Amino acid sequence: MAEPAGSRLAALVAPDSFKGTFSAPEVAAAIAAGLRTGGREADEMPVADGGEGTMQAIVSALGGEVRTITASDPLGRPVEASFALLADGRGIVETAQASGLGLVAESERDAWAASTRGTGELIAAAVEAGAERVIVTVGGSATTDGGAGALEALEEAGVTVELDVLCDVRTPFEQAPSVFGPQKGAGPEMVKRLEQRLDELAARLPRDPRSVPMTGAAGGLSGGLWARHGANLQHGASFVLDTIGFDERMREAAFVVTGEGRIDSQTLQGKIVGELATRCRQGGVACHALVGKNELDDFSARILDLASLGEATTLEELEEGGRRIAG
Repeated sequence: MAEPAGSRLAALVAPDSFKGTFSAPEVAAAIAAGLRTGGREADEMPVADGGEGTMQAIVSALGGEVRTITASDPLGRPVEASFALLADGRGIVETAQASGLGLVAESERDAWAASTRGTGELIAAAVEAGAERVIVTVGGSATTDGGAGALEALEEAGVTVELDVLCDVRTPFEQAPSVFGPQKGAGPEMVKRLEQRLDELAARLPRDPRSVPMTGAAGGLSGGLWARHGANLQHGASFVLDTIGFDERMREAAFVVTGEGRIDSQTLQGKIVGELATRCRQGGVACHALVGKNELDDFSARILDLASLGEATTLEELEEGGRRIAG
């Protein structure tokens, strides 16, 4: 995996966002600046796994038009939210834009009241703008409504469209409350109520999303869209890397630098850094990682087979990490 003697190929900088801190483009720019200071050319390629930042990553790579509408936030308040139209006729809707956890203050989090209605409004707007197929990225939601709000908005708009739903987890529908409810403000009793509500919703849907992998993403939004609209559920990290042409650019690079806010055992369960590192290993290209926090155990670290793994919590530290890797 060593670079040939005398070669000055560029490094490929392909990080995810440091959620709640820095966007993927900000992280990529900081690392790339450090690499360039260290004498290495850098090719910036921000990535995402189907959660926050996925729309931006795809539009940055493929080009497209971003439009903004007023939609419902998780608690029904108006919020300015964006969707994108790609040149090939597809639309992109990012759940975090209208139904994201970041739109609700910690003191306001209400797992029972939070609705995906705004995401349904965005899908309807994309279709009305001409999208023939819509990519829905479902990470980072504040909701556990099984997609009921989105389904209602689509029904009211009279929208029928083919959907590709990008999931950042493999959790099935019925496990969404227990796995994700606590971070959305749900205590033990609320989790039980949410589980009952999802069971009742599943029984009313045209097909049962329970026990189906990836149907629990975004509090069951993926499952609701799968059950009612026949959505195609896809592994978000794989879809994004394939769509933006990561493998081709990786093979042309001297090495790859990736990163995310936290690297832990979940990284091996389909998260973007794990998927990216696996592709680098299979392609014979060294992969370095700069992360906000490293919680990998020794066994998981060996599986990822990273050339180096460093921590950085500020843009200055990310830039310094880039300089260090260049050296």
